[in-house]
Amino acid sequence: MNQHDTSNKPIRVLLADDHPIVMTGFAMSLAGEGMEVVGQAKTPQEAVEQFLALQPQVVVLDIRFGAELTGLDAAKHILEKQPAAQIVFLSQFDQDALIKETYRLGAKAFVTKDCDPADLAIAVRRAAQGELYFMPSIAERLANLSVRGDASPQTLLDERSLEIFKLMAEGLTNVEIAEKLDLSQKTISNISQSVKEKLGIHRPALITKLAMKHGLIEP
Repeated sequence: MNQHDTSNKPIRVLLADDHPIVMTGFAMSLAGEGMEVVGQAKTPQEAVEQFLALQPQVVVLDIRFGAELTGLDAAKHILEKQPAAQIVFLSQFDQDALIKETYRLGAKAFVTKDCDPADLAIAVRRAAQGELYFMPSIAERLANLSVRGDASPQTLLDERSLEIFKLMAEGLTNVEIAEKLDLSQKTISNISQSVKEKLGIHRPALITKLAMKHGLIEP
């Protein structure tokens, strides 16, 4: 039960995507469904700032921004500030591990960019009510994932190891990773060896391939 009735008011939505044409299209379709798009952010940083300033009921976040920060980073910052925030992820990337990660973070829905605009409207409405929404294709993939088990790097590695795994996958040496993270080479060497053993792979090409498969680095 909501503290105040908002049933007769349009749902206030913040959109965040670095493709203006995509964002404009979704803004128009949501407006056509009677929703109010209160802001349009082009970077993860803008998304966090506009969320705090505008206090929308639902945030629709792209995952990839072509920048260091991603939509996942923005979601973490938003949820740290406001744990009750309702987030819908929008992405052209639909790897199983990525989908699972969005729900693990606390998102209400994962919608692909090629979806029917009606699907996004349903996801936003459900999120505004604090409910989860699964597109049929996404629900099927998550069900299959839970049946066969999840051996993704996101599941097997802790946060620091995952960060180092991504840098390894991008082709950085232990020396370069140590410099980037301001850690000793010995620490990086130990963690990278542990990462290889946990994932059961040692060749650099296979590390890169695995990271791309699970949506951790760009193809």
